[in-house]
Parts: sequence; structure tokens; C-alpha cells
Amino acid sequence: MMRRSFLAGAALLAAQLALPGRAPAQTGPQPKLPEEQLVIVTRDGVRHDFRVEMALTPDQQMVGLMFRPGVGPAEGMLFDWGAPRESAMWMRNTITSLDMVFIRADGRIQRIAERTVPQSLATIESRGPVRATLELAAGTAERLGLRVGDQVLQRIFGNAP
Repeated sequence: MMRRSFLAGAALLAAQLALPGRAPAQTGPQPKLPEEQLVIVTRDGVRHDFRVEMALTPDQQMVGLMFRPGVGPAEGMLFDWGAPRESAMWMRNTITSLDMVFIRADGRIQRIAERTVPQSLATIESRGPVRATLELAAGTAERLGLRVGDQVLQRIFGNAP
């Protein structure tokens, strides 16, 4: 998935790629990124444990889960934007559907975009400032009953489990 935290960033990248002789450098999945624990606590107190890859740098975030054939049921990728801001994602070069969970700086879920469309260039927006975006296998939010307002526990929110 091509990643940008701002639509302007995505537009700039598209403009750069349109230049003669410029082509996307990434043609396959990036190596697995360092993993950390993440827990989602639903409104009824149920805890769901995940091991998530940490996408921390712009290059890691730009590639994300592109070209990956799937994501395990207790796996995901956490995009840490470093500070709260609007997040806009797309599914370019992503061959599997995902659930995108947009998380505020306090660790509360702001928005969930379920079952995103593989290969789509449509932007999927946070609809407000978020500290991070979590990508999970499609259907995970429904299967676990995740909702807006549920708490995400992870070190970047200062509430590590």
C-alpha cells in the first residue's frame, strides 16, 4: 500500500512518479518490519492481543503491506505518524483486503474502514487527527466486535500493555 499521512503528500508522490523515467522502486513486499505487542480492549472489556509490524519511517509507511498475500488473524501493521494529524491511505499494490483502524493520540479508535478494496486508488481517510493507523486482516473488526471508542494499548500511546 502506498502510504501518505496527507493527501498533499500523495499528490506530490503522484506528480513525481509522472516524471519521465520515474517508476515506483518497490516491486515486491518489503522485508518484515520489527514487531511489537498491541492490545485492543473492546467496550465490554474483552482484550484482543496482536503482534504488529511497526512502520515508523516514511519509506516503511509508503510500502506498508504492498504485495503481501495476506495478514494473519492476530497480526497487523501499525503506522505511527509521530504526532496527531489527518491520515489518508490507499490500497495501491495491495493484493489483499484489509481493515484500517484509525487511532487517536489517546489510543481510542476514531474510525474503522472495513474490508478495503485491493488495488484501489481511492483514499481512505481518518476523518480527524490520528496518531496512528492500524491495518488488520479484512473482517477482523467485525469478527472481534471492534467499535469506535475502543481502547488500543501500545507503547506509542503511552499505555503499553
